[in-house]
Amino acid sequence: MSSQTKACLYALATALMWSTVATAFKLTLNHLDPWQMVFWSVLTSTLLLGAFVIAQGKWLQLIQQGREHFGLYILLGFLNPFLYHIVLFGGYDLLPAQQAQALNYSWPLALTLLAVPLLGNKLSFKDGICCLIAYLGVVIISTRGELQNLNFGNPQGVILMLSSTLVWALYWILNARNKGDSQVGLLLCFLFGLPWITIAVFWKSSVWPIPVEGLSGALYIGLVEMGFAYIIWLKALKLAENTSVISNISYLSPFLSLIFIANILNESIHLSTYVGLVLIVAAVVFQRRKAASEKPSEAPVMSNH
Repeated sequence: MSSQTKACLYALATALMWSTVATAFKLTLNHLDPWQMVFWSVLTSTLLLGAFVIAQGKWLQLIQQGREHFGLYILLGFLNPFLYHIVLFGGYDLLPAQQAQALNYSWPLALTLLAVPLLGNKLSFKDGICCLIAYLGVVIISTRGELQNLNFGNPQGVILMLSSTLVWALYWILNARNKGDSQVGLLLCFLFGLPWITIAVFWKSSVWPIPVEGLSGALYIGLVEMGFAYIIWLKALKLAENTSVISNISYLSPFLSLIFIANILNESIHLSTYVGLVLIVAAVVFQRRKAASEKPSEAPVMSNH
Protein backbone atom coordinates (compact mmCIF):
# COMPACT_ATOMS: atom_id res chain seq x y z
CA MET A 1 0.00 0.00 0.00
CA SER A 2 1.44 3.36 -1.05
CA SER A 3 1.99 6.25 1.36
CA GLN A 4 -0.67 8.30 -0.42
CA THR A 5 -3.23 5.50 -0.04
CA LYS A 6 -2.44 5.18 3.66
CA ALA A 7 -2.74 8.95 3.99
CA CYS A 8 -6.18 8.88 2.34
CA LEU A 9 -7.35 6.13 4.69
CA TYR A 10 -6.17 8.11 7.71
CA ALA A 11 -7.90 11.20 6.33
CA LEU A 12 -11.15 9.26 5.83
CA ALA A 13 -10.94 7.99 9.41
CA THR A 14 -10.45 11.57 10.63
CA ALA A 15 -13.36 12.87 8.56
CA LEU A 16 -15.57 10.15 10.04
CA MET A 17 -14.50 11.13 13.57
CA TRP A 18 -15.16 14.80 12.91
CA SER A 19 -18.58 13.97 11.47
CA THR A 20 -19.74 12.52 14.81
CA VAL A 21 -18.81 15.42 17.06
CA ALA A 22 -21.76 17.73 16.32
CA THR A 23 -24.11 14.97 17.44
CA ALA A 24 -21.91 14.27 20.47
CA PHE A 25 -21.95 17.97 21.38
CA LYS A 26 -25.75 18.16 21.38
CA LEU A 27 -26.23 14.90 23.28
CA THR A 28 -23.72 15.93 25.95
CA LEU A 29 -25.24 19.39 26.31
CA ASN A 30 -28.45 17.68 27.39
CA HIS A 31 -26.61 16.72 30.59
CA LEU A 32 -23.81 19.30 31.06
CA ASP A 33 -23.52 23.04 30.66
CA PRO A 34 -20.83 24.37 28.28
CA TRP A 35 -18.43 25.13 31.15
CA GLN A 36 -18.55 21.57 32.49
CA MET A 37 -18.33 20.15 28.99
CA VAL A 38 -15.20 22.14 28.19
CA PHE A 39 -13.53 21.21 31.48
CA TRP A 40 -14.04 17.45 31.29
CA SER A 41 -13.36 17.13 27.56
CA VAL A 42 -10.18 19.23 27.72
CA LEU A 43 -8.94 17.37 30.80
CA THR A 44 -9.48 14.08 28.95
CA SER A 45 -7.71 15.29 25.84
CA THR A 46 -4.80 16.71 27.84
CA LEU A 47 -4.22 13.33 29.50
CA LEU A 48 -4.41 11.55 26.12
CA LEU A 49 -2.06 13.97 24.36
CA GLY A 50 0.30 13.90 27.32
CA ALA A 51 0.49 10.10 27.23
CA PHE A 52 1.04 10.18 23.48
CA VAL A 53 3.87 12.75 23.67
CA ILE A 54 5.60 11.00 26.59
CA ALA A 55 5.31 7.61 24.84
CA GLN A 56 7.28 9.12 21.95
CA GLY A 57 9.99 10.30 24.32
CA LYS A 58 9.28 13.99 23.70
CA TRP A 59 8.95 15.14 27.31
CA LEU A 60 12.26 17.03 27.24
CA GLN A 61 11.15 18.73 24.04
CA LEU A 62 7.89 19.58 25.81
CA ILE A 63 9.79 21.42 28.55
CA GLN A 64 12.13 23.17 26.13
CA GLN A 65 9.39 24.26 23.73
CA GLY A 66 7.26 25.51 26.61
CA ARG A 67 10.12 27.61 28.00
CA GLU A 68 11.03 29.12 24.64
CA HIS A 69 7.48 30.21 23.85
CA PHE A 70 6.01 30.62 27.33
CA GLY A 71 4.16 33.87 26.62
CA LEU A 72 2.84 32.63 23.29
CA TYR A 73 1.41 29.46 24.83
CA ILE A 74 -0.35 31.43 27.55
CA LEU A 75 -2.19 33.31 24.81
CA LEU A 76 -2.73 30.24 22.61
CA GLY A 77 -4.04 28.22 25.54
CA PHE A 78 -6.52 31.00 26.33
CA LEU A 79 -7.75 31.02 22.72
CA ASN A 80 -7.80 27.25 22.28
CA PRO A 81 -8.92 25.14 24.00
CA PHE A 82 -10.53 27.63 26.43
CA LEU A 83 -12.23 30.51 24.59
CA TYR A 84 -12.84 28.68 21.32
CA HIS A 85 -14.65 25.74 22.91
CA ILE A 86 -16.62 27.86 25.38
CA VAL A 87 -17.97 29.95 22.50
CA LEU A 88 -18.42 26.89 20.25
CA PHE A 89 -20.32 24.86 22.84
CA GLY A 90 -22.37 27.92 23.75
CA GLY A 91 -23.43 28.20 20.10
CA TYR A 92 -24.30 24.51 19.93
CA ASP A 93 -26.34 24.89 23.12
CA LEU A 94 -28.56 27.49 21.43
CA LEU A 95 -28.79 26.24 17.84
CA PRO A 96 -29.89 23.04 16.11
CA ALA A 97 -26.84 20.87 15.39
CA GLN A 98 -27.30 21.16 11.62
CA GLN A 99 -27.04 24.95 11.78
CA ALA A 100 -24.18 25.08 14.27
CA GLN A 101 -21.91 22.60 12.49
CA ALA A 102 -22.54 24.20 9.09
CA LEU A 103 -21.74 27.70 10.37
CA ASN A 104 -18.56 26.40 11.98
CA TYR A 105 -17.19 25.40 8.57
CA SER A 106 -16.97 29.02 7.49
CA TRP A 107 -13.80 29.48 9.60
CA PRO A 108 -11.36 29.41 6.62
CA LEU A 109 -13.05 32.53 5.26
CA ALA A 110 -12.75 34.17 8.68
CA LEU A 111 -9.06 33.31 8.44
CA THR A 112 -8.84 35.02 5.06
CA LEU A 113 -10.44 38.18 6.43
CA LEU A 114 -8.36 38.30 9.63
CA ALA A 115 -5.15 37.83 7.64
CA VAL A 116 -5.73 41.24 6.04
CA PRO A 117 -5.26 43.39 9.19
CA LEU A 118 -3.06 40.94 11.14
CA LEU A 119 -0.70 39.69 8.44
CA GLY A 120 -0.96 42.51 5.93
CA ASN A 121 -2.39 40.21 3.26
CA LYS A 122 -4.32 41.75 0.42
CA LEU A 123 -7.91 40.71 -0.18
CA SER A 124 -8.10 39.94 -3.88
CA PHE A 125 -11.26 40.20 -5.93
CA LYS A 126 -11.58 36.39 -6.01
CA ASP A 127 -11.07 36.18 -2.25
CA GLY A 128 -13.80 38.77 -1.78
CA ILE A 129 -16.18 36.82 -4.02
CA CYS A 130 -15.44 33.62 -2.07
CA CYS A 131 -16.21 35.37 1.21
CA LEU A 132 -19.46 36.79 -0.15
CA ILE A 133 -20.56 33.35 -1.40
CA ALA A 134 -19.66 31.68 1.90
CA TYR A 135 -21.42 34.26 4.04
CA LEU A 136 -24.46 34.09 1.75
CA GLY A 137 -24.49 30.43 2.72
CA VAL A 138 -24.26 31.49 6.37
CA VAL A 139 -27.29 33.76 5.97
CA ILE A 140 -29.27 31.03 4.18
CA ILE A 141 -28.55 28.55 6.98
CA SER A 142 -29.17 31.05 9.78
CA THR A 143 -32.54 32.19 8.37
CA ARG A 144 -33.53 28.70 7.16
CA GLY A 145 -33.85 30.16 3.67
CA GLU A 146 -36.12 33.06 4.65
CA LEU A 147 -33.91 35.66 3.01
CA GLN A 148 -36.77 38.06 2.32
CA ASN A 149 -37.45 38.49 6.04
CA LEU A 150 -33.91 37.93 7.37
CA ASN A 151 -35.59 36.11 10.24
CA PHE A 152 -32.71 34.68 12.29
CA GLY A 153 -34.16 31.97 14.52
CA ASN A 154 -31.62 32.52 17.30
CA PRO A 155 -29.36 35.53 16.67
CA GLN A 156 -27.30 34.92 19.82
CA GLY A 157 -26.47 31.38 18.73
CA VAL A 158 -25.49 32.57 15.26
CA ILE A 159 -23.26 35.29 16.74
CA LEU A 160 -21.56 32.75 19.01
CA MET A 161 -20.89 30.34 16.14
CA LEU A 162 -19.47 33.07 13.89
CA SER A 163 -17.42 34.36 16.83
CA SER A 164 -15.98 30.85 17.28
CA THR A 165 -14.73 30.94 13.68
CA LEU A 166 -12.93 34.23 14.39
CA VAL A 167 -11.36 32.84 17.57
CA TRP A 168 -10.19 29.72 15.73
CA ALA A 169 -8.82 31.79 12.83
CA LEU A 170 -6.92 34.03 15.27
CA TYR A 171 -5.52 30.95 17.02
CA TRP A 172 -4.48 29.51 13.64
CA ILE A 173 -2.65 32.70 12.66
CA LEU A 174 -0.80 32.97 15.98
CA ASN A 175 -0.01 29.26 16.11
CA ALA A 176 1.51 29.44 12.62
CA ARG A 177 4.39 31.41 14.17
CA ASN A 178 5.29 28.42 16.31
CA LYS A 179 7.81 26.29 14.40
CA GLY A 180 8.14 23.59 17.06
CA ASP A 181 6.76 20.04 17.05
CA SER A 182 3.01 20.23 16.30
CA GLN A 183 1.96 17.46 18.70
CA VAL A 184 4.03 18.95 21.52
CA GLY A 185 2.64 22.37 20.67
CA LEU A 186 -0.96 21.16 20.89
CA LEU A 187 -0.30 19.54 24.27
CA LEU A 188 1.25 22.79 25.53
CA CYS A 189 -1.82 24.73 24.38
CA PHE A 190 -4.01 22.36 26.39
CA LEU A 191 -1.73 22.45 29.43
CA PHE A 192 -1.72 26.25 29.40
CA GLY A 193 -5.45 26.38 28.65
CA LEU A 194 -6.50 24.05 31.45
CA PRO A 195 -5.94 26.61 34.27
CA TRP A 196 -8.18 29.12 32.44
CA ILE A 197 -10.86 26.44 32.10
CA THR A 198 -10.55 25.29 35.72
CA ILE A 199 -10.98 28.83 37.07
CA ALA A 200 -13.94 29.44 34.78
CA VAL A 201 -15.81 26.23 35.62
CA PHE A 202 -15.52 26.81 39.38
CA TRP A 203 -16.62 30.43 38.89
CA LYS A 204 -19.52 29.78 36.52
CA SER A 205 -20.54 26.20 37.30
CA SER A 206 -19.19 23.12 39.08
CA VAL A 207 -17.18 20.07 38.09
CA TRP A 208 -19.13 17.57 40.20
CA PRO A 209 -21.62 15.96 40.57
CA ILE A 210 -22.53 15.40 36.93
CA PRO A 211 -24.61 12.69 35.22
CA VAL A 212 -22.81 9.62 33.89
CA GLU A 213 -24.24 10.36 30.43
CA GLY A 214 -22.68 13.82 30.47
CA LEU A 215 -19.30 12.55 31.65
CA SER A 216 -19.33 9.83 28.96
CA GLY A 217 -20.09 12.40 26.28
CA ALA A 218 -17.31 14.71 27.49
CA LEU A 219 -14.85 11.81 27.54
CA TYR A 220 -15.82 10.95 23.95
CA ILE A 221 -15.36 14.56 22.84
CA GLY A 222 -11.98 14.79 24.56
CA LEU A 223 -10.74 11.51 23.09
CA VAL A 224 -12.14 11.93 19.58
CA GLU A 225 -12.67 15.60 18.69
CA MET A 226 -9.69 16.97 20.61
CA GLY A 227 -7.45 13.90 20.66
CA PHE A 228 -7.35 10.96 18.26
CA ALA A 229 -8.76 12.92 15.31
CA TYR A 230 -5.89 15.40 15.49
CA ILE A 231 -3.26 12.68 15.95
CA ILE A 232 -4.55 10.69 12.97
CA TRP A 233 -4.89 13.84 10.87
CA LEU A 234 -1.23 14.68 11.48
CA LYS A 235 -0.34 11.12 10.46
CA ALA A 236 -2.28 11.60 7.23
CA LEU A 237 -0.45 14.84 6.45
CA LYS A 238 2.92 13.24 7.20
CA LEU A 239 2.28 10.36 4.79
CA ALA A 240 0.57 12.39 2.07
CA GLU A 241 2.39 12.97 -1.18
CA ASN A 242 -0.35 15.39 -2.23
CA THR A 243 -1.96 17.29 0.67
CA SER A 244 -4.67 18.79 -1.56
CA VAL A 245 -6.24 15.33 -1.88
CA ILE A 246 -6.22 14.96 1.90
CA SER A 247 -7.76 18.40 2.29
CA ASN A 248 -10.56 17.51 -0.14
CA ILE A 249 -11.39 14.37 1.85
CA SER A 250 -11.92 16.51 4.96
CA TYR A 251 -14.81 18.27 3.19
CA LEU A 252 -16.83 15.06 3.47
CA SER A 253 -17.12 15.65 7.19
CA PRO A 254 -19.94 18.26 7.31
CA PHE A 255 -22.10 16.23 4.94
CA LEU A 256 -21.50 12.97 6.81
CA SER A 257 -22.32 14.88 9.98
CA LEU A 258 -25.84 15.59 8.70
CA ILE A 259 -26.48 11.83 8.49
CA PHE A 260 -25.70 11.40 12.20
CA ILE A 261 -27.68 14.52 13.10
CA ALA A 262 -30.75 13.30 11.21
CA ASN A 263 -30.66 9.70 12.45
CA ILE A 264 -29.47 10.11 16.04
CA LEU A 265 -30.74 13.57 17.01
CA ASN A 266 -33.84 13.17 14.79
CA GLU A 267 -33.44 16.65 13.36
CA SER A 268 -35.27 17.23 10.09
CA ILE A 269 -32.54 18.54 7.80
CA HIS A 270 -33.74 21.66 6.01
CA LEU A 271 -33.06 22.21 2.33
CA SER A 272 -31.55 25.56 3.30
CA THR A 273 -28.90 23.71 5.35
CA TYR A 274 -27.78 21.74 2.30
CA VAL A 275 -27.79 24.82 0.06
CA GLY A 276 -25.90 26.97 2.55
CA LEU A 277 -23.39 24.25 3.35
CA VAL A 278 -22.66 23.64 -0.34
CA LEU A 279 -22.04 27.38 -0.83
CA ILE A 280 -19.70 27.53 2.18
CA VAL A 281 -17.69 24.44 1.24
CA ALA A 282 -17.51 25.43 -2.46
CA ALA A 283 -16.21 28.89 -1.52
CA VAL A 284 -13.62 27.39 0.86
CA VAL A 285 -12.43 24.83 -1.71
CA PHE A 286 -12.12 27.45 -4.45
CA GLN A 287 -10.30 29.89 -2.17
CA ARG A 288 -7.84 27.26 -1.00
CA ARG A 289 -7.10 26.01 -4.49
CA LYS A 290 -6.37 29.59 -5.48
CA ALA A 291 -4.06 29.98 -2.46
CA ALA A 292 -2.33 26.68 -3.24
CA SER A 293 -1.70 27.67 -6.85
CA GLU A 294 -0.15 30.96 -5.74
CA LYS A 295 1.82 29.72 -2.70
CA PRO A 296 1.79 25.93 -2.61
CA SER A 297 3.92 25.67 0.51
CA GLU A 298 1.71 28.04 2.49
CA ALA A 299 -1.74 26.82 1.53
CA PRO A 300 -3.60 25.84 4.70
CA VAL A 301 -5.08 22.38 5.01
CA MET A 302 -8.42 21.76 6.70
CA SER A 303 -7.80 20.70 10.28
CA ASN A 304 -10.92 21.76 12.10
CA HIS A 305 -14.14 19.89 12.71
